[in-house]
Amino acid sequence: LTDGLVDYDIYVMSPKERAAYILAAAAVIFAVGMIFYQRPILAGIFALASLFYPKIRTRQIIRDRKRRLNMQFKDMLYALSSSMSAGRSLESAFRDALRDLEIIYPDPETPIMQETAYIIRCIEMNMTVEDAIDQFAIRAHIEDIANFSDVIRVCKRSGGNLIEVIHSSSQMISEKIETKNEIETVITAKKFESRVLTCAPIVMVAVLSASSPAYMAPVFETAIGAVVMTVAIVMFVIAFFIGEKIMDIEERR
Repeated sequence: LTDGLVDYDIYVMSPKERAAYILAAAAVIFAVGMIFYQRPILAGIFALASLFYPKIRTRQIIRDRKRRLNMQFKDMLYALSSSMSAGRSLESAFRDALRDLEIIYPDPETPIMQETAYIIRCIEMNMTVEDAIDQFAIRAHIEDIANFSDVIRVCKRSGGNLIEVIHSSSQMISEKIETKNEIETVITAKKFESRVLTCAPIVMVAVLSASSPAYMAPVFETAIGAVVMTVAIVMFVIAFFIGEKIMDIEERR
């Protein structure tokens, strides 16, 4: 029943994908190491940091996948609301919603298409709709979906107005997503500035090394110079991650 469905907080890279990310990161880090050290051995040691990149990239993939799923979930709620307003039950509305979603997302591998089809299969196997939605919420690890699941369960138990609940939920989630998008638009420029400031010292060192090699020689030819460069790189990396963390809008449950 659950074939093809995933836990959205888990992403396992294939060996080929992992190797590709490590090689790409190693190439970039080695180039930066050559700029700062001009010694292939030290740059190679520095490039070993690329082994940590797949873990960082995995977190990015998980975050982006959950963000897309949340957007798709909003479209599913709109479809449910429209169907239920026409007099359909919640169980039947999911079938109508799947047909509506096929127009928006023609690819059957789209997560929300798979999840809606899964809920329909659960209902056909005599699972309650609230339990089916709850299974989706458990795997999604998204606050909006978890809240929707809780509200549906309460409404089913207390006899609440499901049509109004789903309509209100779709409106609230839509407004929340739009607000987050507006905030992200505002901070996009700041993210760009942060990355430029992080790259600026690298470019500066490269330009000085090419234009004034004698001036930069003490930095590259002495142990103290290597230590200073290492400290500088560590500071740049820390500053970059702090900046990314400050400007990151996360969905937490």
